[in-house]
Amino acid sequence: MKRQLPIVNVVSGTSTGKKVAQVAATASALGLGALAAWDYTQKKHAILRNYPVVGHARYLLESIRPEIQQYFIERNWDGRPFNRETRTTIYERAKGIHSEQAFGTERDVERKDYEALVHSAVPLSNPRVPPKVRVGGEKCTQPYDVALLNVSAMSFGSLSDNAIRALNKGAAMGGFAHDTGEGAITPYHREFGGDLIWELGSAYFGARTDDGHFDPDKFAEKSQDPQVKMTSLKLSQGAKPGIGGVLPGPKVSKEIAEIRGIPVAETCISPPNHSVFTTPIELMQFIDRMRELSGGKPAGFKLCVGSRTEFLAMCKAMIETGITPDFIIVDGSEGGTGAAPLEFEDNVGLPLTQGLMTVHNALVGTGLRDKIKVGAAGKIASGSDIVKRLIQGADYTNSARAMMMAIGCIQAMVCHTGKCPVGVATQNPRRTRALDVADKAERVKNYQESTVAEAVRIMASMGITHPDQLEPTMLRRNISPSESWSYAKLYDWLEPGELLGDTPSEWAADWAAARPDTFHLRWGQSR
Repeated sequence: MKRQLPIVNVVSGTSTGKKVAQVAATASALGLGALAAWDYTQKKHAILRNYPVVGHARYLLESIRPEIQQYFIERNWDGRPFNRETRTTIYERAKGIHSEQAFGTERDVERKDYEALVHSAVPLSNPRVPPKVRVGGEKCTQPYDVALLNVSAMSFGSLSDNAIRALNKGAAMGGFAHDTGEGAITPYHREFGGDLIWELGSAYFGARTDDGHFDPDKFAEKSQDPQVKMTSLKLSQGAKPGIGGVLPGPKVSKEIAEIRGIPVAETCISPPNHSVFTTPIELMQFIDRMRELSGGKPAGFKLCVGSRTEFLAMCKAMIETGITPDFIIVDGSEGGTGAAPLEFEDNVGLPLTQGLMTVHNALVGTGLRDKIKVGAAGKIASGSDIVKRLIQGADYTNSARAMMMAIGCIQAMVCHTGKCPVGVATQNPRRTRALDVADKAERVKNYQESTVAEAVRIMASMGITHPDQLEPTMLRRNISPSESWSYAKLYDWLEPGELLGDTPSEWAADWAAARPDTFHLRWGQSR
């Protein structure tokens, strides 16, 4: 018996160990099940709603974010999207968290391209109400007061239904505008009543005939809706200037087909050029027609600037016809999209700074600047971005990528696959359910409100109370480690009407080549 006792004890111990292991396994399974159920039903984190339990790994990595991000920075792996400083600012403002940071700046303030806004020794107190910009010229009977920062053009189809809902509800709560993108006005844009800027592209979605041309009756009916505040004709987009969009047949659902006015399940190709105009004069006449059909609402156009001569041709058409758009939106080539060839994203179109200053100076030089408001779009994310763009010639700004991040985008960069992990850029119902509209709408409002407030605070620190008081001397750029120049010295700034008289030599060739009756020029005629 004594020899068998250890064997009995071992067996007994083994049996007990198995029971303990079984209890532990059961407890773990129940715990994981409970955590999965909580993750699936909570509304704050889209990642956890789509990826219960395993999604917590992301937040574990976030808890050691500085160390991981420094690792990426040292290897130049920060990538094409927003850098870590900008991402952190957007997420924190959307969540209502203060953006102060310990240990000071992380930027190399002596690098050659570093830019600094010039503060005043006698800063002012912040105005109680952020300023807005009135858009509407002489022929506009329903002007609109646009915020300093608005939701830039993003279509339903590229974004999910819940993403559109959240953006529009946030805009309604915060009192700013929501650009529809060229994919037409949808029920999701209308659900919460936020102010809309209806963008019309070359395919005229939502206002097209069966053969793809512009339908004035459909346009009039929809543009006169009180929720639509302005109408915008898209000439080109910063991320893919010079080409139209392609929506593959399998993605053309019955819903999207009905909204856009296209056949179900057939590949839809937006042409690169418009059929409503072929000359600068015809472009201005169509803008005038848009304004008339909408009942006198502001009408304008959006473009990524390419040839300076072509834009001067538009200015000459404005002068010859006496027709001016109420606004022009300048889209920088750094703008993002989930559907563009990489070669176009990286190599075609002018960056926002150059495009914006080209448009501003051309309008000043032709005496048209006070008739037209200028919007700016292209990687605008912070209050300092807004102030810089206002100095460079804009009256207001639009943001797309930062607004996407406010509703949960984590820059997974799979927008074109339909597999967005947070339900922002997908039409998959299982994925879109993760985006809680009420929660994300509040974040959109918070982000816009905080960013505009920061822009206003920066302007107050510069000793001014209104954007109209900003000047090129207030923005400086390093030209060497020991010297910086202001934008007033770095760039040429035209005087009002200067192109109409003794044209400056830097603009003379372009001005002479520009014609109001054609966009087509021989190579060598323009800069």
